Amino acid sequence: MDLVGACLAFVRVSERGSFTLGAAAARIPQPVASRRIAALERHLGGRLFDRSTRRATLTPFGHDMLPSAKRLISLAEAMEHDAERARLAPLRLAVPDICATRDLALLGAEALRQGIELDLHPAPPPGRDDLLRTRQVRAATAAVPPGEGKWTVPLGVGGVVETHAAAVYLETLRVGRGDTERRRRLWIQPEDDVPHIRDRIRRHGDAAGLQPSQVAVSTALASAAARVLCSADLLLCSAAQARQLRLHWRPIGEIEPARGYTVAAGTGTDGRWVEEALDLGLARCLGATAAGRGSE
Repeated sequence: MDLVGACLAFVRVSERGSFTLGAAAARIPQPVASRRIAALERHLGGRLFDRSTRRATLTPFGHDMLPSAKRLISLAEAMEHDAERARLAPLRLAVPDICATRDLALLGAEALRQGIELDLHPAPPPGRDDLLRTRQVRAATAAVPPGEGKWTVPLGVGGVVETHAAAVYLETLRVGRGDTERRRRLWIQPEDDVPHIRDRIRRHGDAAGLQPSQVAVSTALASAAARVLCSADLLLCSAAQARQLRLHWRPIGEIEPARGYTVAAGTGTDGRWVEEALDLGLARCLGATAAGRGSE
């Protein structure tokens, strides 16, 4: 039995004093209203209306049941309103703050075509984790080791000096004892300031004989890029970022570092929807041409 529908018919008929007018107010045919009220009477075990008169008059039992029926209808209407508001609420998603504005706009447009409005929150890896932990977003693109992620973005180094070598080796940054030139640095941007990238680079830098200060972590991508643009320093970055910054990009000879990304979410439903529905759009934003493949 449709309890809410039966209570709606009951309340509307009681307000109008007529089965015909009450049914019209409930936007249902009069025979349907009569059947629903009869079913409600059987369910509750008492007559709601005195049918001996032409007017739909409430019985004492009907008077007693009317307040409860009104509360049920009010709750049902509130639930429908809340459901509509929830459907229309934007899906708050934390994304890397290195994503290009146009790529994020295309991601938002892709989501809109699927009936979802995105509220994008660019942030570095720790910031994205905090936004999700404090429930300021419903989902976040989390930085993970490449073997554990859905998307992988290979990293190399970018610099202003073009090299014809197929790769750049960290050992070429090593400074000899009698060398008085400024030590060249390899800058790690905030997006790559995560253990599975940063610590690996530092270990290989130590093995290559670099000074600890030669592998430096920057607090902002723009600051690291500024250092690289005015010197012989190198920036750890993706090929796509190097193109945006107009740097010459090469892979690193000794290792193959890479960013890994997955979607972390407060609910499994949100996470699956973002990964499946926005797969290609997120891959473009992250610098991967497709799920699991790095940018070319």
